[in-house]
Amino acid sequence: MATPVLINRVTWMIPNALALIGSRHGDEWNGMTASWITQLSMEPVMIGVGVDNKAVTHRLISRSGAFSVNLWSPQDTRVFVKFSKPAVKDGMTLNRRAIREGITGVPIFEEAIAWIECEVRRAFDFGTHTLFAGELVEAGAVEDPGRAAWMGDTRMKYGGVRRGGH
Repeated sequence: MATPVLINRVTWMIPNALALIGSRHGDEWNGMTASWITQLSMEPVMIGVGVDNKAVTHRLISRSGAFSVNLWSPQDTRVFVKFSKPAVKDGMTLNRRAIREGITGVPIFEEAIAWIECEVRRAFDFGTHTLFAGELVEAGAVEDPGRAAWMGDTRMKYGGVRRGGH
């Protein structure tokens, strides 16, 4: 029988990229750590991100119809802890990390080794999370970025069932 502990152990073995999801609606900006990210289609290029339905980022993406995926170097994974709660905007920074405005208005993190900006084409509510399927409208990367950070670069865990089996 698959217990909550076993489900977590097994699902935490799925190799997940870590990224900061940038979102904005009006004057409210946010960055959020996410690990449920995947490419969904080649033509058009579609990127999917799973976002907790209770998250600030969910509300901002739902209202603006756009998001960014900012991939990070595995040498700077502490950034992901800083963005596990709603971000603080000060000038053109979120949690003291420099940002700029993308073509859709969402934040792009200046320190990202690569980034993708998407416009939402579909949203699928799967219970605790919504899968936002966004069409790539812009992207960029630093010269020779190396590999992007993934969950295995940290001690973070996400997925499976809620801790305690709730």
